Amino acid sequence: MGAAGASFAAFRWTPWAATAVVVSLAANWFGDSLDGTVARVQRQERPRFGYYVDHVIDLAGAAMLMAGLAMSGLMQPALAAAVLAAYLLVSAESYLATHAAGVFRMSFLGFGPTELRIVLAVGALKAAGSPWVDPFGGAALRLFDIGGLVAVAGLTTAFAAAAVRNTRALYRSDPLPRSAAAARVKVA
Repeated sequence: MGAAGASFAAFRWTPWAATAVVVSLAANWFGDSLDGTVARVQRQERPRFGYYVDHVIDLAGAAMLMAGLAMSGLMQPALAAAVLAAYLLVSAESYLATHAAGVFRMSFLGFGPTELRIVLAVGALKAAGSPWVDPFGGAALRLFDIGGLVAVAGLTTAFAAAAVRNTRALYRSDPLPRSAAAARVKVA
């Protein structure tokens, strides 16, 4: 993801950077898919270590990717920061849910890391030709600004939905101790 971020940043100088974005995203997907598979095949699984290292790398990679987009001229820097903040909210909620409820979800409504890489790769190829789109027949807008707004909305919705779902599930599975519940009724 660091290479993908650097490739996005290189858009300032050449649209050929799109090729490097696509190659970097493909390499990231391959590596991300391969590490757990190799550990399982070789029976060298280390679930806590693997979970931790995988997600630390994902967080650093997201920061590098969004920094590259912010420097690329393809997306407003403030919007890149908003996308990163929304991604970090979803990540933190997912990690908390994994710890508190034992539930780990990597996607929302069928959209996960693989689909994100595909969308970024297609967007980079489109931006190599022209970073501008005219979706409403009016003024041209930057493709990645539109994508960033959609990402912020989607990630914020995913965060809120997961937070509500997991809060409800934890509330039901982790009731108040009997004495505290009885004390509440007496006070009322």
